[in-house]
Amino acid sequence: MDIDLNIDCKETTKIIIDFLKTYFDNSKSKNIVIGLSGGIDSAVTAVLCKKAIGNKKLKCVFLPETTTPEDDYKDKELLIKNFDLFCETKNISFIVKQFEKLCIIKPDKYALANIKARTRMIILFEYANMTKSIVCGTSNKSELLIGYFTKYGDGGVDLIPIGDLYKTQIYDMAKYLKIPNRIIKKPPTAGLWKDQLDEKELNMNYKKLDIILAGLENKMEISKIANIANVDISEINRVIKMRKQSQHKRRLALIPKIGLRTPGLDWRSTVLEG
Repeated sequence: MDIDLNIDCKETTKIIIDFLKTYFDNSKSKNIVIGLSGGIDSAVTAVLCKKAIGNKKLKCVFLPETTTPEDDYKDKELLIKNFDLFCETKNISFIVKQFEKLCIIKPDKYALANIKARTRMIILFEYANMTKSIVCGTSNKSELLIGYFTKYGDGGVDLIPIGDLYKTQIYDMAKYLKIPNRIIKKPPTAGLWKDQLDEKELNMNYKKLDIILAGLENKMEISKIANIANVDISEINRVIKMRKQSQHKRRLALIPKIGLRTPGLDWRSTVLEG
């Protein structure tokens, strides 16, 4: 058995658009709010949202701060121009600095990165509150599975339309949706500190990571995955460890079972109708 990450972009686009339309209609909201970053994930998500509900009901927000790469400013403008998107911009540097001053323990660069992500979450939800909107996330499947996102930061959203697409599949979708080539080609970064790059931080490129994750998803033998991905078995175990340790990020806070049916455990509710 091989690992096939190819997708039918036309069919995938239709599935996501139908999902977005159904969720949006059921929510009775007036708009969808999305945080643009200048990167490929938010670009793909924004274009899919526009296709689903139109540009008048899509509110994009760009929230840069001191470590935001200059290219992100340019690429955000390019996306807005190419797809006729509405976008508000608010620099969050002052707010982040105030949080840093108020912290009980001086944050290191990782804790400060989480503060930036959570600051953006607060602003996006305030904007959503005031415009009767829902907040759309931009995380992909690769990030979600290994916990490469901030809990209650970029993970704090109402829906994640590209959450079942691996990062390498996002590139295929970007080409299909005609996202500007310079956005597709630039190295992935969250811009949370100077010169931060995703693959450098993960110590693995997304292609190998996705092969490993897809292999684990399909319950393949670890030795077989290692052979296909051309990595040591220790790297597979490292990915498994990341997935296990980040499990708390992908679920509601744990609740001790006392009653007959417990929220987030066995109280079953309709996920989505339509």
